[in-house]
Amino acid sequence: MQLFIGNKNYSTWSLRAWYLMSKFSVVFSEVQLVLDTPDFYNELQKRLSVQKVPVLIDGDLVVWDSLAICEYINDAYLLGAGWPTNITHRAKARSLSAEMHSGFLALRNEMPMNIRATRVITLSDAAKKDIARIDEIFNQQQITYPDRWLFGEFSIVDAMYAPIILRLKTYQISLSEQANRYCEQVMSCPVLQNWVKQALAETDIVECDEAGTPA
Repeated sequence: MQLFIGNKNYSTWSLRAWYLMSKFSVVFSEVQLVLDTPDFYNELQKRLSVQKVPVLIDGDLVVWDSLAICEYINDAYLLGAGWPTNITHRAKARSLSAEMHSGFLALRNEMPMNIRATRVITLSDAAKKDIARIDEIFNQQQITYPDRWLFGEFSIVDAMYAPIILRLKTYQISLSEQANRYCEQVMSCPVLQNWVKQALAETDIVECDEAGTPA
């Protein structure tokens, strides 16, 4: 099984699929491509009809899009352990994952993930509203599961929100006390630390993701 990903410093969607699979010790080989280069598109075109990452190849099956990959891995390899076992919690976790997948556009556009950097940025009102919603989500779940993952045990929803926490660190944005405790929980995870370590060792620059000014 192969997982095609982009730069670890920048590629948020790659991180989401990689994090879930690595956290649950799913065996896969990693194929990393440098974003925003001719080789990136040429390499994908040689193998796949999809021109974006992440892409998962499992035998004859090709799955793209982070959430679709996570759902497939959950069904095929995790026996459902990728979601909370309680049906109502599972429904909420899926709702929050879908909200991340399709929402927070201002935050994502104005605060690209850039693990190597520490930046200052002027945010729009829309981005500030997105951050407030993130704070609300983390805070609410910490009330139910203090100092734990969003639904107690690690699940797909935690993988979906991990790149947001790395963005908050880059742009020096603090949340409320309880929400920050969840951020600390995520940042202390050895699996995520492994991704961050490798991101810090990268040297490629993707100019469109170099937002803000150095702090």
